[in-house]
Amino acid sequence: MLRRLSHVDARGRVRMVDVGAKRVTRRMARARGRVRMAAGTLARLVADRGPKADILATAHLAGVMAAKRTAELIPLAHSVPLDAVTLTFEPEPDVPAVRIEAQVACSGRTGIEMEALTAVSVAALTIYDMLKAVDRGMEIGDIALWEKRGGRSGTYRRR
Repeated sequence: MLRRLSHVDARGRVRMVDVGAKRVTRRMARARGRVRMAAGTLARLVADRGPKADILATAHLAGVMAAKRTAELIPLAHSVPLDAVTLTFEPEPDVPAVRIEAQVACSGRTGIEMEALTAVSVAALTIYDMLKAVDRGMEIGDIALWEKRGGRSGTYRRR
């Protein structure tokens, strides 16, 4: 059975979901993504020898800021007061790439999957921006929700 889309009303019009009657619960979402690049570009990233400032510190701040502003970017996303946003960056020399993971937490009435996905996306875009002078062939991808906890639907874990 197909589930009804929550952001579409009975007449097929787009709408923001009313979460006012939902109870506040502790929520967490974790997303991942990857920026593929040439091996030499990854070596420069790891050695912090990019053409601009500290690349991963800048990408980290960009990801945190993006998570906090998700409701301004995604039209029907609710403004959610976040309790925590963490990002980690893992070089993957065999690919070569850097894997980005964002974890977001709040106590609220609606999920924060979009905040985690937005944090990863903007961190990846920031890495691209800061290294594009040396490698315009970088690829951003593999962005996905890996885990979410809390709320009516409970826990989800990507296999």
